[in-house]
Amino acid sequence: MVVENCIFCKIVTGEIPSKKVLEDKKFLAFYDINPIAPIHILVIPKEHYPKFSETPGKVIGELGEFIKEVAQKVGITDYRLIVNNGKGGGQEIFHLHFHLVANPGGSLKWEAIAQ
Repeated sequence: MVVENCIFCKIVTGEIPSKKVLEDKKFLAFYDINPIAPIHILVIPKEHYPKFSETPGKVIGELGEFIKEVAQKVGITDYRLIVNNGKGGGQEIFHLHFHLVANPGGSLKWEAIAQ
């Protein structure tokens, strides 16, 4: 299902361009346009799920495997995954997405991402 006014659905359909990292039939990874770290990639299912708590476990598991492939493709082994669930959890775009952030050769500080 594609939701008409969802920015991530528009990225999936190609209506909005993105700098893709990796893509398969079910998932897409692309660079965030407002990065909070030297590497900041958004990883989404192509099917629209509003938030983590509304996504089937099977999809979460497959997405986890895809995220591992993304990290391997960009050559990182140390990274942070962030997912916000619901408005109170800081979610701004209601299409499930994981932020994969890394600072190769350095470390991530919570202060750098707690904004």
